[in-house]
Amino acid sequence: MKVKRFFAQSMAEALKQVREQMGPDAVILSNRRIDGGVEIVTALDYDENMARQRLGDKAREATNGSRLAEMQAEQHRHLEQELGRSRDRIREVREKRASLGAEYANGASLIEDSDIEVAELDADKNVALSTTASGEAGHYSGELAQMRAEISSLRDLMGSQQAEPAKPASSAVQQRLVERLQEFGLGLELAGSLSRRHKGGRLEDGWKQSLKMLATGVKTSRQEWLDQGGVYALVGPTGSGKTTTIGKLAARHVLRHGADSLALVTTDRYRVAAHEQLFVFGRILNVPVRVVDESHSLDDILDELSDRHLVLIDTAGLTSTDKGYQQQLTELARSHHRIRTHLVVSATSQPRIMKSVWHCYKMANLAGCVMTKIDEALTLGESLGFVMESGLPVAYYTDGQKIPEDLHHAEAVPLVRLAVERLNALQQQQAAAQGA
Repeated sequence: MKVKRFFAQSMAEALKQVREQMGPDAVILSNRRIDGGVEIVTALDYDENMARQRLGDKAREATNGSRLAEMQAEQHRHLEQELGRSRDRIREVREKRASLGAEYANGASLIEDSDIEVAELDADKNVALSTTASGEAGHYSGELAQMRAEISSLRDLMGSQQAEPAKPASSAVQQRLVERLQEFGLGLELAGSLSRRHKGGRLEDGWKQSLKMLATGVKTSRQEWLDQGGVYALVGPTGSGKTTTIGKLAARHVLRHGADSLALVTTDRYRVAAHEQLFVFGRILNVPVRVVDESHSLDDILDELSDRHLVLIDTAGLTSTDKGYQQQLTELARSHHRIRTHLVVSATSQPRIMKSVWHCYKMANLAGCVMTKIDEALTLGESLGFVMESGLPVAYYTDGQKIPEDLHHAEAVPLVRLAVERLNALQQQQAAAQGA
């Protein structure tokens, strides 16, 4: 994330400087009037999560995005002031050193580079200084010691701004690309792997290349269930959207092929009235609904429904600590029918939760996944990264509550394109919020 301040006599002139030097992707962190004009603090590739990490404990005071951006701008101003004071101290010491004369030229060596590094003085040369100028030399050494302490403190301040350690052997473009991919929603490891494949060139070229590799790595189902037919089970945690997705699939199948070739099954006999919503769908669509319980096993019910072109199985949202978790997954995995079990993943979940759910339901012999609540997620990179890392093909995704309109057959390139559009919309909202 690159932060920069701009000064101008008017806001229009300041914004013009921002566009010329930072480009259209710059985010305005703060703007205020100062003596002689206005000041704007902007950031390129602004990431709210990264900003909170850099602010550390101070970020707790930021109750909204606007306050967070203002705190980031204040921190940048403070850093620039520290840099300015250190440069002034270095200039003063250099001027004093020059006034001492040529005999003191070897007494100390100051090196100013982009990181404000100062070389240590040679103690032996200090001892060899002329006794006639010992007072002046002692004062000069004291100035150097004070300046060195200030720069050491500044180094600590600059070090605390780094959200993560620097990665060796990577170019500035690759670093920028990693930050952009993380803003897209990818994890650090995957973002680093994609960025390292970009050996050189412009940032935009690396961005496009990374998106193409992401689209290649995201697997999808080639054929729709409605046309292919078979037995499909949806598993996942409570609230992920399993029953609603089955309702959408059932409605679409009835519209295409009629109700006679479809049946619905639920294995959720662990919660009171858990299958009521599925029975509602069945009554509306005139489709039979069967419940797996102590008297009717899953295989017995599937034997009864063997003449149906498509059978959709809804399951209980159980975790590994819940009673019946093992029994439910064992029924699916050991059935003598070919059940294609798919994990339902909410796009609003954190990446770690997605991976945890995946490991929790692995034993059901997952054939793929369904992504839900796409419309509620700020970014889609988290979901795409999970799909790429897990290797689960995406069969469908949902982006609303409408039945069956908000159900879509998944394709890799449109999914990545949708994720980019979502990121652009988020950045525009942030820019509008900062401007307001």
